[in-house]
Amino acid sequence: MNAKLTINKSFHVQVRRNGSKSLADGKAPDKPLGRIPRITRLLALAHRCRDLVRDSVIINQSELAHYGQISTTRMSQIMWLDNLAPDIQDAILALPRTVQGRDAILEREVRPIAKTLDWEQQRSMWADLRKRLPKTDPT
Repeated sequence: MNAKLTINKSFHVQVRRNGSKSLADGKAPDKPLGRIPRITRLLALAHRCRDLVRDSVIINQSELAHYGQISTTRMSQIMWLDNLAPDIQDAILALPRTVQGRDAILEREVRPIAKTLDWEQQRSMWADLRKRLPKTDPT
């Protein structure tokens, strides 16, 4: 008796963070399209760096710059993003992914807003910046 046995099972190749590969059950998860805007990543980095200094893991911004292998000036520019009004930070963190071309909002455009300490003035500057964006931006 020559019986054939066929087994149908869904699987996908999973790539781990270290680059190794393994088989995983089921269909591969849908990968989101596009990339997270750089301003969003920098704001998240500013939050992380603030927490490191607050929790005394790192002494100050100068030490952060040293470990990040960037200038203290650049570290200060990144940390300024933490001075933005909470609603502006929320809007930046909620920016849609960039599917094609350059990001809608660049860090250098937000830098003058972040250097302003008055939140009402920041909101006015943010509104002016948003007016220059394409109408498809939901923020």
